[in-house]
Amino acid sequence: MKVEYINAFIKASTEVLNNFVTDKFSVGKPYVRSNPFPTRELVIILGITGDIKGQAVFSLSEEMAKAVASGMMMGMPVNEIDEMAKSALSELGNMIMGNSATLLFNLGAKIDITPPSLVKGTAIEISSAGMETLCVPLVSALGEIEFDIGIKK
Repeated sequence: MKVEYINAFIKASTEVLNNFVTDKFSVGKPYVRSNPFPTRELVIILGITGDIKGQAVFSLSEEMAKAVASGMMMGMPVNEIDEMAKSALSELGNMIMGNSATLLFNLGAKIDITPPSLVKGTAIEISSAGMETLCVPLVSALGEIEFDIGIKK
């Protein structure tokens, strides 16, 4: 995985989150994931196609999901992960990956993204067969979002 590509994903994720959530996000220490890997209660998955192939996985607790969804909806209180909150969180994934695509294009790599899939539950595991997965913790006073970038070799 080229570091420039990873940096594009990181830059897009922090910029988008920081535009919507009042408690600012910073980047924790990235690390390589082993397969399968556990997630938190809510997972947003988007596929990556084109010059780079793989997937992006955002994993967050239900409380963090409520806070982020509230920020996406201009501060409207979110007490449960209902259809409106799910839509806002899916759009967050679209926005981050759309911005990533623009940054990657400027680096000479063209990608497309699939529509987001949102999964909610406990004891969720993601298996990224044939992909090296890098976890980038996105940290704020609210907690942490795990951003996993899996790229096919």
